Amino acid sequence: MVRPRSFRSLHSLALAILAAASSSSAQLVSTGLSVTFNDVYYFISPYSSGKLAVLPKTLSSLPSVYGFKPVTVVGGAFARSDLPELVANWTAMDDVFQPAFLQAVFLSGSDDSCVGHTAIANGVSSLVLPINDTTIPSGPHFLETATGSLYPVYRLYEDFAGAFTESLLQTPEGKFQPLSAQVPGSASLTIGVPSRLYYTKTAEKPLAGVRIGVKDIFALAGVKQSNGNRAWYNLYPANNVTAPSMQRLIDAGAQIIGLQKPSQFANGETATADWVDYHSPFNPRGDGYQDASSSSSGAGASAASYEWLDIAVGSDTGGSIRGPSGVHVFSATVHHVMPLSTNLDTAGFLLRDPFLWDVANTVLYKENYTSLATVEPKYPKTVYTIGFPTHASSSAANALLLDFLDSLTTFIGGAAKPFNITSEWASSRPAEVGDLTIPQLLNTTYPALITKEQTALLRDPFFRDYAAAHDGRTPFVDPAPLARWAYGDSLPASALQEAIRNKTVFMDWWNARIMPPVADPAQCSSSLMLYVGSAGAGAGSTRNRYLSPPQVPFGWSTGRISVYSGCPDHVYPIGQVAAKSDVTNHEELFPVAVDIMAAKGCDGLLVRLAQDLIDAGILAVPKTGGSTTGGDILK
Repeated sequence: MVRPRSFRSLHSLALAILAAASSSSAQLVSTGLSVTFNDVYYFISPYSSGKLAVLPKTLSSLPSVYGFKPVTVVGGAFARSDLPELVANWTAMDDVFQPAFLQAVFLSGSDDSCVGHTAIANGVSSLVLPINDTTIPSGPHFLETATGSLYPVYRLYEDFAGAFTESLLQTPEGKFQPLSAQVPGSASLTIGVPSRLYYTKTAEKPLAGVRIGVKDIFALAGVKQSNGNRAWYNLYPANNVTAPSMQRLIDAGAQIIGLQKPSQFANGETATADWVDYHSPFNPRGDGYQDASSSSSGAGASAASYEWLDIAVGSDTGGSIRGPSGVHVFSATVHHVMPLSTNLDTAGFLLRDPFLWDVANTVLYKENYTSLATVEPKYPKTVYTIGFPTHASSSAANALLLDFLDSLTTFIGGAAKPFNITSEWASSRPAEVGDLTIPQLLNTTYPALITKEQTALLRDPFFRDYAAAHDGRTPFVDPAPLARWAYGDSLPASALQEAIRNKTVFMDWWNARIMPPVADPAQCSSSLMLYVGSAGAGAGSTRNRYLSPPQVPFGWSTGRISVYSGCPDHVYPIGQVAAKSDVTNHEELFPVAVDIMAAKGCDGLLVRLAQDLIDAGILAVPKTGGSTTGGDILK
């Protein structure tokens, strides 16, 4: 049975009154129609995928809503006898298609001799009809009987993790508009995903049909962005361009389905304590109330929560992808993207499939990424460790970490070697730094880089524009960005160049002395380096704690190595451990992850390593759910 979920319009699809053109005329624009079909929520796109010449009485037995009837199109060289096997494959691979769409099947390349009823799927008698238009994509559609127009189908899902800021529909012109649909949910958006059957991967479209969520700091044509700030969202109009990095994904066939929550202006924020304008997304792992980390919180929460999402695009300046990845999944100067630091900002992915990771990297980074998909890698034999445990018996997490380290070194035929950056620096530091230690050299480097640039490039024009529009008023900004910006204001103008110099000194030293690349592309890196990404539930990680006011991110940590050196730093989920939850008063499973680094330019080596470790059974592909192996999400 097909039932309408919206009664706001009755034209070709649901019609919304957008604007009155004059006192005597008005503009009506189709925004789509929401229905339920066999208790599944669907959205019928307002953009036709083609037309059929069919008499309405031919389909009189099909269910209908506002003249729209569910049908299936089968393109390609298939005979009627092939349909049962084809449909079985479709049902297994696509969450949008269901056998109820088979009541009428339009078979491409056939003639009138194929017309008739046949049993394709259990319990469904299908009327098979010919279709001559080979451009209409295969899969489920809704047919408007009055016009013969076919419309694509989107399945609707509840964003129960609160990961998205906007649900989006890609238009045929390559722009975006809000997807206007709603299914039952508690304070959550509704996200629509297109059928996977509409798309065929090719060399030119390697991401065809791949569903992607995008951090709400990237420009998408036709869409307003928030950068995590309500005043920004309401002040500025929709973007008229798409960020080149996102356009590369679109050109490769990716389907962007929504914008996802960042912490405000991509500054590090803690759930409950710092998120004011928008609610921090929910981390599905464990008891469901662990901090989702930031600033790519929405990306991490969605990739761990939703099987219907393939990739989440985030950005990393000081750990904004690696932090969420450590509690969720795998991970890794851009234009038309909100800046935090042009010297550090990097776009990257959070996802569950390392094979898709390689394809997406190739599309996004182009010549700056070297895939090893067709190369037999020669993994480095030296594996440095920083801060790794020494005794497996001290905790379950430590046992997992040491077991992974042993499996990794055995797999690559190498050996682990503890690395002491303090002593290495003391023995080989550049002459121009004198006796300065790394913490002394870099203590203020990161805060200077992110504040001096963001205040000039973002805050100052934002404040001017807001004041001009609101009689001199200042917009609201969350506590964390304000604290950082205030520090930036206290620095002299020369602080930015000094920070860049210090970063460069460390980068040159690290890449020449500690982790230099090698000429052989099959090896690329002289060594690998591991440090602990997450070790299960940690004190203070739950989102129901009240913390002290945000501080300026001074200091030095292992996580800053890649930030300053430009070396790839990727997160591998290696398992999970049980710990007592203060929320559920029950033992829950929490992720354990390691960060693995390689020499600058060797991202492809780390992606191939993840693939090979999965093939060898050392790693497992993380699943969506309450744990990395799946299971119900507590909510």
